[in-house]
Amino acid sequence: MQLIHTIYEPEGARPHPALLTLHGRGANAFDLLSLAPHLCGGKFLMICPQGPLETPIGPDAVGYAWYPMSMGGPLDVAAILSSQKLLLAFLDECVKRYPIDAKKLAVLGFSQGGLLAYSLALVYPERFAALAALSSWLPKELVQELSVGEGVRSLPTLVQHGTQAPMIEVDRARDSVERLRDLKVPLTYREYDMGHEIRPRSLTDLSAWLEKNVGATGRSPLQE
Repeated sequence: MQLIHTIYEPEGARPHPALLTLHGRGANAFDLLSLAPHLCGGKFLMICPQGPLETPIGPDAVGYAWYPMSMGGPLDVAAILSSQKLLLAFLDECVKRYPIDAKKLAVLGFSQGGLLAYSLALVYPERFAALAALSSWLPKELVQELSVGEGVRSLPTLVQHGTQAPMIEVDRARDSVERLRDLKVPLTYREYDMGHEIRPRSLTDLSAWLEKNVGATGRSPLQE
């Protein structure tokens, strides 16, 4: 397969509801895998691909990213769209290889991974039952380059952000919410007294939201 990845497969009857989970800059394929047992009682098959770009995170350590840091310059939208294409091909392979219920497939992105989650779900909403963006943002430069699908108007979307986040200020999340509302996306927005992280309260809310929107009673996008 094109991308290194980790996977958590639950017990029980196949196929499983599934979550494509995209890490932030400097992390790797193991970063978000530990969330799997805590989401909806561990019933989601979780797929965690690793970003294709190596990025230094210290004098002797390397992490991975989905696109290069802008370092104060313009956002590298072309690199984001290149990773989007990689993820689409990867997802096609995953659906064939793993016992995924394609009617109950959601995408979740943390930080930089949230931009990739947006780029996938807003353009191909028919492929996803729901979208979650944690500690991330939706830049206007990216929206301008996306061919947003009409199906976003029935795509449940969750945005969570920490009011104390130093890396991605909460105002950027609030701006993103306004862009999503302009697109008529059905949105749930939650702020938490935390930094650039996932805490028990936000994780509990995420789990309940996934259960409602992707679980046994969730939307089946391929039947629309």
